Parts: sequence; C-alpha cells; structure tokens
Amino acid sequence: MAPFTVLHVCMGNICRSPMAERLLDRAVRDRAPQAGDLVRSVSAGTGGWHEGEEMNPPAARQVRARNGTPEGFAARKLRGDFLDDADLILTATADQYDYVVALRPDAAGRTFVLGEFGRLVASIDPTGLPPASADAPDAVHARGVAIVEAAHALRDDKEALPSDDLDDPWGRGDQTFQRVGDEIEDTTVPFATLLLP
Repeated sequence: MAPFTVLHVCMGNICRSPMAERLLDRAVRDRAPQAGDLVRSVSAGTGGWHEGEEMNPPAARQVRARNGTPEGFAARKLRGDFLDDADLILTATADQYDYVVALRPDAAGRTFVLGEFGRLVASIDPTGLPPASADAPDAVHARGVAIVEAAHALRDDKEALPSDDLDDPWGRGDQTFQRVGDEIEDTTVPFATLLLP
C-alpha cells in the first residue's frame, strides 16, 4: 500500500506549503525514523509563478531551525492528480480550500484549512481509532484515513474560522515566518502524535 499522503496547498508554493510539507515530515520522522515509508508529505501552489524554484530563504531558515530540511525542494503548480492521490489536503487559507473543492468537489471531505484541522485533531478521541504501528504501513494508512474521517465528522459542515488561515509571510520579516512556523507546528506535531502514538 502507498504511504498515507498529505498534500499542503498555498498560493505560490515557496513559503507556507513547503514549510508545512517539511515540518510534517520532520514531526513524523521524530516518531518513526522510517517515516518516508509511512507518510508522504508533499505540497503545491494554486499558481505556477514560482514553479521549479527553491523554498523562499526565510521559510528555509525556519525549516532548518526546527530540525527539518529544505534541501531538494522545488515548487510546483497544483494539478488535479495531486488532489486525487492525497489522503489529506491541508490548505493555508479558506480561499485555497474553495479552490481545491472547486477543482475536485469529491475532495471536500478530506480537505481542511490547516488551522481548522489542528483544532479538530485536538478533539478526536484516540480510543476510537484503529491501532497504528510504525512497522505496519497499512495500519498507519488506515489510522490516517480514520483521523481524516473523524475530523470531517467533527467539522459537521461548519466553515473554517478566519483565525484558521495562515498569513502569507512572503516579503515579510523573519518574525512573521517564525510565527507562521509556530502555527504550522500547532497542527503538524499533534497530528503526527495522533497518527503514530
């Protein structure tokens, strides 16, 4: 079975979504060294202006400061098949959520604004999830799917809150990137902990 795949989406795919991609990857690796076989964390942007570019330097600094790696990253434009392949889609903003759902209406149940998903994950009862083992990719995948289903049920057709959006830090200082990095980790770390107890 393929790894549980998380797709992070922002606008240009050089700041927020690559930070989320690499910080989720790091959070999973903290829990399981063979994380690449268990969870695939990828990203894309709704626009293709930066396609092929490296991560924005302040974003890369934040990833390194948090023991992640920006190496090997190349920005890419969102395509429908990326959405089809993802078990969970996390957008930086509600506008990007709307973009994803307009492109793939059937993805609505597994698409969340990042901050919204973080709020919902905090309310999931882990005793109702299937067991997961870092030695069993199928079990991790099943648990990941169950987490997404539980979050969708908790959402109960309510819209994301304005505070769930990640500010666009592009062109702003390291302090803004640091705050955005903190907000990303407020979701990625608890999710990784719930996925790989």
